[in-house]
Amino acid sequence: MTEFILAVKEQTFLQYALLTGILASIASGIIGSYVVTKRITYIAGGISHTVLAGLGAAKYCQVVLAWKWFNPLYGAVISAILAALLIGTINLSNTKQREDTIISGVWAIGIAIGILFIFKTPGYNENLTTYLFGNILMVSLNEIWLIAGLDILIVSIGIFFYNKLLAVCFDEEFAKIKGINVSFYYLLLLSLIALTVVLLVTIVGIVMVIALLTLPVAISGLFTKKLWHMMLVATILTIVLNSAGLFISYKYDLPAGATIIVLTGTAYLTAIFATRLIKS
Repeated sequence: MTEFILAVKEQTFLQYALLTGILASIASGIIGSYVVTKRITYIAGGISHTVLAGLGAAKYCQVVLAWKWFNPLYGAVISAILAALLIGTINLSNTKQREDTIISGVWAIGIAIGILFIFKTPGYNENLTTYLFGNILMVSLNEIWLIAGLDILIVSIGIFFYNKLLAVCFDEEFAKIKGINVSFYYLLLLSLIALTVVLLVTIVGIVMVIALLTLPVAISGLFTKKLWHMMLVATILTIVLNSAGLFISYKYDLPAGATIIVLTGTAYLTAIFATRLIKS
C-alpha cells in the first residue's frame, strides 16, 4: 500500500486514474440508482454497446479526416445519446415491436457501425481493446476536464429533477396524475444514463460497463430503503471499489478494468450471502 501511495504522489497517470474513478463513481452512484430502481438495466446495456459506433467514427475522423480536435469521447457522447433517444422514443410510441427486439437491433447496429469505422481507420485496430475493456491509466488531462464537465452536468440534473425522476421510476401512472411529463423525464433519464455510460467506458470499457453501473447500487439496495440513501452509499462504494481495484492492478500488474469488475462482483456476491446469513 505504501508503495502505491508513493507512486500516486510521483506518477501523474495514477493521479489522473484515481480522479477519473472518483468522478465517474459520483455519476454512477446517482444514475445507477435510477437504473436499478426503474429496472432498465437492459436498456443501459443496449446504449453502452452503441458507444463503439461513436468511438470508431471519432477515431476515423481523427486519423483519416485529420480532425485532431475530435476526441473519441465526443463521438461516444453523441452515439450514446442518439441511441438513448432512439430507444426511448420507440418505447414511448405505441409500436407493436417488442422492446427487447428494438434494443437488440440498436445494440447490434451500433457495434457493426463501430467495427466498420475501425476497419477503415489505419492502425486503429491495435487500440480497440482500450475501449472494449477500458484503460483508466491512459486518461489524459483533456479527457479529465471532459469527464468532470459531464459529471457536473449529470449530477446537477439528477439532483435538480430528483423528485420527478423518482416519481417516473416508481409509479408512472401516479406521475401522470400529478401532471408530470413522463415522456420528457423518461427520455431525460435515458440521456443521463447514456452520459454515465460514457464516463464508465473510460474505466472498465464497453464490455463491463453495466456491472459497474448496477452492482454497487445493488449492494447499496440491500442495506438502504430510501433512494437518496442508495445513491450516497453506492457512490462511496464505487469510489472504494475503483480505488481498491486500481491498487490491486498496480501491485500485481493486472488490467485495471477487469480487476475492478472482479472486485465489484465479489463484493456483490459477498453482500448477498451476508444478508441471507443475517436473515436466517
